Amino acid sequence: MAAIHMTLQGKGGVGKSFIASLLAQHFLKRGLAPICLDTDPVNQTFAGYKAFSPEIIRLGERPDEINPRYFDALMERILTAPDDAVIIIDNGASTFMPLIGYMVEAQALPMLQEGGHQVRLHSVLTGGQALEDTTVGLNKLAVMIPDIPLVVWLNEYFGPVARQTAKGVQPFEDSRIYQTLSARIAAMIRLPEVRKETFGKDIAAMMEARLTFEEACSGDAFPIMARQRLRMTWATLHQAMDTAQL
Repeated sequence: MAAIHMTLQGKGGVGKSFIASLLAQHFLKRGLAPICLDTDPVNQTFAGYKAFSPEIIRLGERPDEINPRYFDALMERILTAPDDAVIIIDNGASTFMPLIGYMVEAQALPMLQEGGHQVRLHSVLTGGQALEDTTVGLNKLAVMIPDIPLVVWLNEYFGPVARQTAKGVQPFEDSRIYQTLSARIAAMIRLPEVRKETFGKDIAAMMEARLTFEEACSGDAFPIMARQRLRMTWATLHQAMDTAQL
């Protein structure tokens, strides 16, 4: 049956849409054509990637609400997809809690699982100032939806995903939340810290243009060394996703 991947995090600007684009590129590289759905009511970044033929799915009349009839349309899109479909759903921060709340109320995810579909919830933790907020978001997701496997992405763009404690630096793998959730974490994928003035700028320019790694590396929009750095970055990320067996 279908494999459904949802990106969910209550903190905005931490790389959810980038992760959704990585998932789409990963499955395309494997010869699959994912169904890409953008439900973000504010920043429809994922929908800007022409390579994925994304669809915009509205969830409500306002950015912070879920209209049951709109949600029904999302479920209909999932349930009528081919049995071997891969579906990637990117959700915005503003509808994080309303969407989770309504999915729990409607028992939508158990229904998908009972129908034989494989569901994975992807959430991102980021280093730096947003670490606490993203940790809270991951915990809320895990508590409100307790029975669905999690894929945790460690985004080190702003620094290591680690805390400074009285005993020294505590990486995520040693944290209390990891110990609590470890049995549910199907995979952890690390987006390693990169040199911001080179790799970072190349990735930012590629994302701003809504280009895939393949598009950026095969055209002449980027200088030769920028294309080389992007090839290196994609090789690392694709390998990490292969290892995670998504």
